[in-house]
Amino acid sequence: MARERTTGRKAAYRRKNQNRFSMVLVGLVVVLITVAVAMRSMELTQRNEELSEKEAQLQQQIDYEQQRAEEIEEFRKYTQTKRYVEEVAKEKLGLVYEGEIVFKQED
Repeated sequence: MARERTTGRKAAYRRKNQNRFSMVLVGLVVVLITVAVAMRSMELTQRNEELSEKEAQLQQQIDYEQQRAEEIEEFRKYTQTKRYVEEVAKEKLGLVYEGEIVFKQED
């Protein structure tokens, strides 16, 4: 009977140690997972900032190109006017209206 008590106490002691070891192991796993998640979160935050900067740059480029497209459209409309044709004819081709007098400065 004394032997049964001793064996029972030893078994209880072993179970207690196994439970403690299991709890430490589970705690270690939880800490490792927490560290891994925190590191990944920092990486994703940094990547998000980089992409936000790139998005801002691309939006600025889009705005510039839209403004440039508007200027080109305005120039296209201007080139279809009579005033533009007259300017080009006078400046580049040296043409004048009939009866118009042109004064040139001597060099």
